Amino acid sequence: MTRLAAWLGVAMVAALIFWLLAPVLAPFVIAAVLAYVLHPLVLRLEGWTQGRLPRAMAVVLIEALALLALLGILLLLIPILVREWPLLQQQLPLLLDRLDNAINPLLAQMGLNVSLDLRDLKSHLVNYLSANREDWWAPLMSSLKLGGSVALAVAGYAVLVPVALFYMLHDWTRMVNSVLELVPPSWRGRFDGFMHDCDQVLGEYLRGQLLVMLALAIFYSTGLKLFGLDLALPIGVFTGLAVFVPYLGFGLGLLLALLAGLLQFASAQALVMVAVVFGLGQLIESFVLTPRLVGERIGLHPLAVILALMAFGQVLGFVGVLMALPASAVLLVALRRLRHQYLHSQLYQKSGSGMAEQGPDQA
Repeated sequence: MTRLAAWLGVAMVAALIFWLLAPVLAPFVIAAVLAYVLHPLVLRLEGWTQGRLPRAMAVVLIEALALLALLGILLLLIPILVREWPLLQQQLPLLLDRLDNAINPLLAQMGLNVSLDLRDLKSHLVNYLSANREDWWAPLMSSLKLGGSVALAVAGYAVLVPVALFYMLHDWTRMVNSVLELVPPSWRGRFDGFMHDCDQVLGEYLRGQLLVMLALAIFYSTGLKLFGLDLALPIGVFTGLAVFVPYLGFGLGLLLALLAGLLQFASAQALVMVAVVFGLGQLIESFVLTPRLVGERIGLHPLAVILALMAFGQVLGFVGVLMALPASAVLLVALRRLRHQYLHSQLYQKSGSGMAEQGPDQA
């Protein structure tokens, strides 16, 4: 009993430290997740080269391919920006005029004696959008000064995550062995079995998540194309792949589709398109794809998937959302083992046996 209390105390202290340091540990958590995913590829590459390729070179190649894949997703934004900027210059004044003509009569009907004059705003925006690209430097630098902490955080992630990923990939086996050395010898059999089950569950999670991303990329591209959006393919593919980052990817794709729709259609058709496609997409992702392709693969009930995302996000913020389903999968393996031990324990099998032997009258 004392030993169990000691281990529970250690686990609580570790959880408290992780909760307090969650913002600082975020890039290391991201690097660790990526290292777990990419380490089998490093081992496979070393096997293909039969050990002739140094470990550091194999790590660099795999990490470079992974970073190029992430960069490719971001490069999907380039055709969107290249096409939308001239349209923004042309359509924005017309949109502001329509907004002015629609809002002022509405305010008058509501009895509000307020008149919105958007002419000054329109002139400033037109001048800004028509300015030379060199003129962007001063506003950009001033905005970076205002939001310096955000800019430094993004820059820190961009540098720290690849560096941490390299060292984790290079020393992954050594790091795992150093953790295994801390496990008491009498626990090694059960611990190895537990980690094997966790590895299988996490593998199913990753494969299920890839299927969700592919399905959503096809859905958003097809849905936007049916509404006649010219940039349906890049926006749809980007949104589908970016949903790996919960909420952020969906929100960015929604904004891009809304902007592209307003600039192309210049009517309420853009709002209808976004409401229908992204509303259905969110419902399908939350209640069909993620529960079925991810939750069922790792053995989590659909309600448990939704609860895990909300609970981890509430406690750990963005890092918690990233860790929700993988951590829930590991917790599920632990709960399965605890349930199995309880059902085969003396506490379960013999509880109430004395009452049964006495009979209901004697009891």
